[in-house]
Amino acid sequence: MVDSPPTIYDVAKRAGVSIATASRALNSLASVRPATRAKVLAAMDELEFVPNMVARGLSSGKHWILGLVYMRSVDDGNVLGVEEASLLYTDIVIRGAESRAAELGYSLLLSSADENHPSGMSSLLRLTGSVDGLILLDRVISEQDVAFIARRIPVVLLAGKGDSESAITIRVDNEQAMRSLAEHLVGVHGYRRVGVVAGANESPDSAARVQALRDALNELGATLDENDVLDADWTSAGGEAAMRERLSRGGPLPQAFVCANDQMAIGVVYALNAGGFKVPDDVAVTGFDDIALTRYFSPPLTTIRQSGALLGEVAVDALVATFNGTEDVARTIVLPTELVVRASCGCSTDTSSAVARHEHSTMMSEVH
Repeated sequence: MVDSPPTIYDVAKRAGVSIATASRALNSLASVRPATRAKVLAAMDELEFVPNMVARGLSSGKHWILGLVYMRSVDDGNVLGVEEASLLYTDIVIRGAESRAAELGYSLLLSSADENHPSGMSSLLRLTGSVDGLILLDRVISEQDVAFIARRIPVVLLAGKGDSESAITIRVDNEQAMRSLAEHLVGVHGYRRVGVVAGANESPDSAARVQALRDALNELGATLDENDVLDADWTSAGGEAAMRERLSRGGPLPQAFVCANDQMAIGVVYALNAGGFKVPDDVAVTGFDDIALTRYFSPPLTTIRQSGALLGEVAVDALVATFNGTEDVARTIVLPTELVVRASCGCSTDTSSAVARHEHSTMMSEVH
């Protein structure tokens, strides 16, 4: 005779708790003490108990699934560019979100969207019927559409100004990050003319970084000429194309180019080298994100370090806290950054591993 699988009743008996307590522990409710929940989880492992997620959903009205939506790549024939757009930094955010979701008993459902794609909104509306909440990376849909979806399920935006009335916004401190970079380029290296390579059009992070850099340079007595504001698309191929176009226009280059992410910086350096310019001797280049390969690049890239994994983790925490009603969640959460100084800005290789820490952006700070 085949033994029947263990039930929540067996788990409660093994852990020495009531069935209600075992159920609350299984659902990650804050009313269960950590020590008690640890006993319940240990009993689950010993009995090889597998929760019935369908039954849990029916009883609680929850799906135990979180949705994460990222920007759909545009297939323009550049296979590398399309693949790259779904890897590196976006992948880091996804991994952080998936890890935290699993810890809290949720699965993570991935989807791509594009606010300019005719099927984008309809597919997202279908998705809302299958998940308990949505995490939206960058500008995958318009603010108007965000407000519409947020009336159905909780929404967290990863990027933005923090002025959304319908969704929680989690972003990095772009303002202080770009200020610290400007202070380094102007104060340490004496650069007076700086250019910038922006990300995708309408991206909140890209717009914030360009504006913050412009403001900081103005205050420091340096200039950002409009001729040196280049538009790209977050990818290394886009950064390369933007720099090749700038070189084709001729005219003196600025002393440094600040790129809104590391991937574009890699393409910019490649284009400059191909055009006969040496980095950083002729033109300095910096990035943003501190993806792993930047420290192995030649020259190693000066950049702004932010934790994509932490961004994903905090997004999940904010959604789950909203579901459970266990705590007040700030409408805007700002995560800190660090300036990482390496050789591409003109610093010597002796200081290429130094990390310049700045006192700013208290984790989880609230913006009213």
